[in-house]
Amino acid sequence: MAALGMRAAALPVRATARVAARPLVARATPLVQKAALVSQPLAAKPAGIKGLPQLPARVVKVQAAAADSAKPVLAAAEEKKFLGVSTFTWQKIIPLGLMFFCILFNYTILRDTKDVLVVTAPGSGAEIIPFLKTWVNLPMAIGFTVLYTKLANVMNTEQLFYTCIFPFIAFFGAFAFVLYPLKDQLHPTEWAQNLLEQMGPRFAGPIAIIRNWTYCLFYVMAELWGSVVVSVLFWGFANQITTVDEAKQFYPLFGLGANVALIFSGRAVKIFSQIRANLPAGVDGWGVSLRGLMGMVVVGGLIITAVFYYLNRTVVPKVQGAIPKREKKKKEPMGVGESFAFLAKNPYIRDLAFLVVAYGISINLVEVTWKSKIKAQFPNPNDYSAFMGDFSTATGAVTFTMMIISRWVFDRFGWGMAALITPTVLLITGVIFFSLVLFSGPLEPSLAAMGLTPLYAAVLVGAAQNIFSKSSKYSLFDPCKEMAYIPLDQETKTKGKAAIDVICNPLGKSGGALIQQFMIIGFGSLAASTPYLGLILLAIVGLWIVAAKDLDWRFAAAQEEMAKGNASADEGDAKPSAAAETKPSAA
Repeated sequence: MAALGMRAAALPVRATARVAARPLVARATPLVQKAALVSQPLAAKPAGIKGLPQLPARVVKVQAAAADSAKPVLAAAEEKKFLGVSTFTWQKIIPLGLMFFCILFNYTILRDTKDVLVVTAPGSGAEIIPFLKTWVNLPMAIGFTVLYTKLANVMNTEQLFYTCIFPFIAFFGAFAFVLYPLKDQLHPTEWAQNLLEQMGPRFAGPIAIIRNWTYCLFYVMAELWGSVVVSVLFWGFANQITTVDEAKQFYPLFGLGANVALIFSGRAVKIFSQIRANLPAGVDGWGVSLRGLMGMVVVGGLIITAVFYYLNRTVVPKVQGAIPKREKKKKEPMGVGESFAFLAKNPYIRDLAFLVVAYGISINLVEVTWKSKIKAQFPNPNDYSAFMGDFSTATGAVTFTMMIISRWVFDRFGWGMAALITPTVLLITGVIFFSLVLFSGPLEPSLAAMGLTPLYAAVLVGAAQNIFSKSSKYSLFDPCKEMAYIPLDQETKTKGKAAIDVICNPLGKSGGALIQQFMIIGFGSLAASTPYLGLILLAIVGLWIVAAKDLDWRFAAAQEEMAKGNASADEGDAKPSAAAETKPSAA
């Protein structure tokens, strides 16, 4: 027993020796761990219990820092999922899909209406389109870009959106209910006819623009709707609130709902064409259909604005709170000339710009010739409009299928392969169309056996070329282009997007129109210049493929750089929390 007592007396000495060997380290760590463990419940309840004294400020700081480092809000948001996707992502994607649906619904109606108005106008034809795109559409696009760049320096994103979209809505409503009914008073028909007799038929295109100036203004505004509202406003906003992973998963699917809109809008155009055909004599059928079609456009525009307002009140604040804060470099707003000089020095932006210009030139080299064939086949405006309605419906159906396939393409082959499909499709279908136009004579017996004339066969093949080209553009080219903006900094993204989408898109179309004008003047007719247009198409698409391959590796590098920047920003946010954790242990 005495021995046991001696051992018991020795135990405190040994324990004291061990504690003395490591007194601070052994106790400092448990204190911090306990503070981190209990900080979350302490922060959740103190303010709601009466009589409980308020916690010291430093304890609250520890808890807040620990909460920031653990990011419980994001973790909780990620836990709530529907169909394997977080509910917060659905809060973004579903309204964006509705916006895109309405935007493309409007654009299809506007696109089909503008072509019928301009091509079938008195003293006009498909030949007016190259002059419109070169001498009217391009200057107005440049003017809008100058204005947009200046407004972007003084307005936030929400104000800029409203400032841009409301004039479009007001104009299309005013055209149907004011400008078109007053067309006889507004159009200088007699003066233009006298001028045409003096100048000769070679100036029929420019004179037709003056003669039908309200129609031409509608044409240009409809073209700008595609460039401004679709490319700049919608995609610019979508890129701000979505991540690259979300874009790869859902950008192709945006077009599913949007191309259902193509089908519906094509049916709407067809229905109003039939209404015009069944009206009694003396009633202006175009006036009736325009009021109905533009009324739908105005309603669609208001829905777009309402959804945008909703997203800015619900989703945008959460997105801004979830993005790691980085130190912003203070810069004076760049002028228009400085903006273009800055963008011209950026090879990433140059590749993107060339993709857009190349698409515009390539599609225009085929489209004008095709529309001249449509007018020859369907000289009646009602028949022309009905055919365009069927064309839009077919485009929507094919694009809907391509949208489903495109998601598999992105997952299986990546961005680079998806970006190369559109030029490949356009090249193959364009070669088939030009071959049919060039060799229509030898193919006439074979076409007659199938019940087709060479003219109608050219119309159908041109329609197929446009359907597959546009469907691959909507399902693959546009998502690829918009994904490429996401890794860029805000200044490059905003000003680069405005310059590319508003200027480069009409520049591509105007470039194709200029090429056709020079060819017609040089070779005497569009038919004589067809072989050379085919060769130019081959060269443009080849350069397009080279630019897409170059942009592929630049996009991958930009993604890596963005990921590193986000990681370093997260580490910077975590450092203050680690420093704060040491304060309670010292207390």
